[in-house]
Amino acid sequence: MLDKLNQTTGTLPEGFSVRGAEESDLDAAIQLYNRWSQNVIHEDEITIAEPILNEWRSPGFNPAEDIRLVFAPDGRMAGYIEVWKIAKPPVHPWMWGRVDPDFEGLGIGSWMLRWAEEHACLALADLPEGLRFAPRVGTYRPAVKAASLYMDLGYSLHRSTYVMRIDMETPPPAPLWPEGITVRIFNLETDTEAVYQANVDSFRDHFGFVEEPYAEGLERFKHFNTEVEWFDPSLFFLAMDGDQIAGISLCPPCSIEDRSLGWVDTLGVRRPWRKRGLGLALLQHSFGEFYRRGFRKAGLGVDADSLTGALRLYEKAGMRVHKAFDLYEKELRPGREIRVESLEK
Repeated sequence: MLDKLNQTTGTLPEGFSVRGAEESDLDAAIQLYNRWSQNVIHEDEITIAEPILNEWRSPGFNPAEDIRLVFAPDGRMAGYIEVWKIAKPPVHPWMWGRVDPDFEGLGIGSWMLRWAEEHACLALADLPEGLRFAPRVGTYRPAVKAASLYMDLGYSLHRSTYVMRIDMETPPPAPLWPEGITVRIFNLETDTEAVYQANVDSFRDHFGFVEEPYAEGLERFKHFNTEVEWFDPSLFFLAMDGDQIAGISLCPPCSIEDRSLGWVDTLGVRRPWRKRGLGLALLQHSFGEFYRRGFRKAGLGVDADSLTGALRLYEKAGMRVHKAFDLYEKELRPGREIRVESLEK
């Protein structure tokens, strides 16, 4: 398999080998992620294995085919790259990789990115004619070597996201709910499809949104939110206007980067209920529950140029930018762009 790949992606250093991943590789892969992140952002990227294992088990994703692990002659894992082309339609495959700092400068990153791009192109077989195809990759802003590699291989800076945090030395302010709004927790037996639809509706106005077929999107939503072992329905908050879901705050028990950090994974408000303070109330309600459970800091991710003003909302709630992540994109087939790029009126 390596010889076949080398025909198009170049060669790895002498003595290095490559193969797909299996679940027994997970711990070594996480150790590699963290060796890389400690060198770049001076903190671990992953402290909990179970969400990563859940990713590897995603419908349509096959670690043996969609991941490549590079090993040094002494058996150490030197590189990791994964390709996500399971979205429907697969217009923007996502590629994510890490090279152990001990093995930088040997061409491993170049080999992995070229392989990932070639693998991402397999999605073209499932892409309707006329749609633009542009794989994406990204890295934390201090990773200047990775950014240089992307640009050398034809990628350009596309968008940035922030990880934001808040320290809570004292209890956060109590939320002020808009008139007519009540809050309750999620019921797995009755709420799943309605919450999925509320999630889709909330993010239609977010840059990069591409709507999936309902069945596939619902399956993916359940896999990542309600079928993972650490799912806690008492941290899924629904803002209700009568029997309608006006907004949602869906939180895991903690951040996968830091067990002492509360994490707001999804915060969304549907269009009819925006500009009434509901997003801020949901955020403060979530912070309050984190504080009650013993967390003294919380975080979330946000588009740096959010079309809906989310960044301003989070700053108003007392959050600050903790780190920046830059996204790069390379157009491999021109055509009609179907992702959301501006607010619909």
